[in-house]
Amino acid sequence: LAHAMSHAPYAARRQALLERLGDGIAIIPTAAEKVRNRDTHHRFRFDSYFWYLTGFPEPEAVIVLVGGAAPRSILFCREKNEEREVWDGYRYGPPAARETFGFDEAYPIDEFDQRLPDLIADRPTVWHALGLDPAWDQRLMAAINVVRGQVRAGRRAPTTFIDLRGALDAMRLVKDAHEIDVMRRAAAITSAGHLRAMRACRPGMAEYELEAEVAYEFRRRGASGHSFSPIVAGGHHACVLHYIENDKLLPEHGLVLIDAGCELEGYAADMTRTFPVSGRFSPAQKDVYEVVLAAQQAAIDAVRPGVPFNAYHDAALRALVQGLVDLGALEGSVDGLIESEAYKPYYMHRAGHWLGIDVHDAGEYKTGEDWTTLAPGMTLTVEPGLYIRPGSAAPAHLHGIGIRIEDDVLVTADGNEVYTSTPKTVADIEETMRRD
Repeated sequence: LAHAMSHAPYAARRQALLERLGDGIAIIPTAAEKVRNRDTHHRFRFDSYFWYLTGFPEPEAVIVLVGGAAPRSILFCREKNEEREVWDGYRYGPPAARETFGFDEAYPIDEFDQRLPDLIADRPTVWHALGLDPAWDQRLMAAINVVRGQVRAGRRAPTTFIDLRGALDAMRLVKDAHEIDVMRRAAAITSAGHLRAMRACRPGMAEYELEAEVAYEFRRRGASGHSFSPIVAGGHHACVLHYIENDKLLPEHGLVLIDAGCELEGYAADMTRTFPVSGRFSPAQKDVYEVVLAAQQAAIDAVRPGVPFNAYHDAALRALVQGLVDLGALEGSVDGLIESEAYKPYYMHRAGHWLGIDVHDAGEYKTGEDWTTLAPGMTLTVEPGLYIRPGSAAPAHLHGIGIRIEDDVLVTADGNEVYTSTPKTVADIEETMRRD
């Protein structure tokens, strides 16, 4: 179970948000439990904003942050309940939760609606993820209408509503020391999962067998599971970007692309490796692979503080387009081909995204027309690829080759740190897969 020491980072984030609120009030609920079918629920996953501010793992919980001269952080959560705990497991209950998670006050969740009007009254501003959940918007408005009905008693209702996500997205974009530690560990577990699959791979296996190897290693090392539905795509299935069926036999002479990441303590890793099912690249596979690897290295080299977010994308794109010309898939000048987007049939996504509590993490990519400038603590993926679909205009011997190479990268004060570490050069992959 969580202990008070580990909650210092969450309390610090609440404090930082309280300083933004002025005299306002912020209301942040966790996610609702979701029914999977009939009376079976999906495994509960907390709301990411709520987790960022609390580290509190239970459903049916809300935090209220009250700004002003005497700021308060208040948790509403489930009460202790012996009968339910026999069925569903331990509950903190408000007193223990307050102490363990570092809140000023804690109350039963059943009292939330009754206490909310008093908390909101005379607060000029309400911060909330407006429009995210209509049921929550209604609860909030009901409380505000109660306060409006008390106007003759001298109470004032809030007049300004601010979408809390803007402030929290900006905070979440730059990882603190606690987040960097967790994400480094998530990447290490993810790297081990990919390495296990690479070593286990044999001709005659099915995609789901490799998926099982990855999942086993994630769980064995303490991750809660996957941070997204894993992709295990053999042969031409790798040309489908979000192929998650993972139910085909692996092609004996083809490649397999695995895009998978674990979730650890609420944080995502996201990694892709592509390797030959047989353990040996064919000449055509090697040629395409070397292009993608060079593009990925060029992109990683471009990740450093003070440069715009799109710089590493541009570096990857230039290398990929040059490679497509060298492979005979495109004709013309690199600049012209980039300008006309002639590469789009073979490369149709960007070279990466923010990474954190969400696999496609919170944070703006642009402010107005300007790309976000990279700064220490920002964490992102670098994942160029080439997808040469059967029937494309590329030379026939390249058809059906789909390759992506993805690593997780932290922007540091003087450059970057690559978190993920499974082999990715042709020589290293063949050496890792060699069976004497």
